[in-house]
Amino acid sequence: MFDARIRPLIDPPLNRAGARLAGLGVTANQLSALGILAGLGAAAAILGGHYAPAIALVLLSRLLDGLDGAVARATARTPFGGYLDIVGDFLFYVAVPLAFGLSDPANLTPAMVLLAAFALTGVSFLAFAAVAAEQGLETIAHGAKSFFYSTGLAEGGETILAFLLMLMFPAHFAPIAWAFAALCGLTVVQRSLMAWRKFTAGP
Repeated sequence: MFDARIRPLIDPPLNRAGARLAGLGVTANQLSALGILAGLGAAAAILGGHYAPAIALVLLSRLLDGLDGAVARATARTPFGGYLDIVGDFLFYVAVPLAFGLSDPANLTPAMVLLAAFALTGVSFLAFAAVAAEQGLETIAHGAKSFFYSTGLAEGGETILAFLLMLMFPAHFAPIAWAFAALCGLTVVQRSLMAWRKFTAGP
């Protein structure tokens, strides 16, 4: 929802840092892999009930996720890099609620519902991207990406905020998870309506 609005604020410093890292020989794929490891580390910390380290690892994971794109823009974007980036994102989105669900039986049902909501949101996102590519549609609202990024109520920024709230207030995981699952459901409806408008329009 607000990802596109904050791009003009975060892209300039990320691009400067990405150019410096590229000059040091750091690759985008290396940063993507480190981001994935940080996200999995956050999940492991949640399983152990160590929420402060989990917060730090979540923030590190998302910083690395931003820097990998910046390095790619400073060097050369590759199809595999785009693939690794989106797979890493969804691995992160799955790992955090799964860790909450496994760490406490009381969290299991809301965690499962949230994972199902993420699955539907992810399918709608990727299906939209696939059809948009087939139609030759492009957008730079979320910065230069390997494929079409459709907007929605629940995007990366909102997901990170929800995860941070869960980690700061772990006793309230369930209501936060239920609320965000509902937001994901609305996003699927919103994106489906957008797809209907864009992909059923006449020539």
